[in-house]
Amino acid sequence: MWYVYIIRSVVFPDQEYTGATADLKQRMTDHNAGKSTHTAKFVPWKLLWYCAFPDKYKALAFEKYLKSHSGRAFAKKRL
Repeated sequence: MWYVYIIRSVVFPDQEYTGATADLKQRMTDHNAGKSTHTAKFVPWKLLWYCAFPDKYKALAFEKYLKSHSGRAFAKKRL
């Protein structure tokens, strides 16, 4: 399974990050340990939303969509 997820910084609640991974639990541990350059300065993070996909490429395509302008609007309104 692949997961697309949205996390939000606890300290800076206006900061959100969207990503995809095959191991969501480990990825959250990595984010909160500061191992990702994009999220290190806003630790700690909490999981806001996730969705499981049986196919890696569908998950990556949905992650790309959520990072687009219309995808961000969709996530803000629906997720």
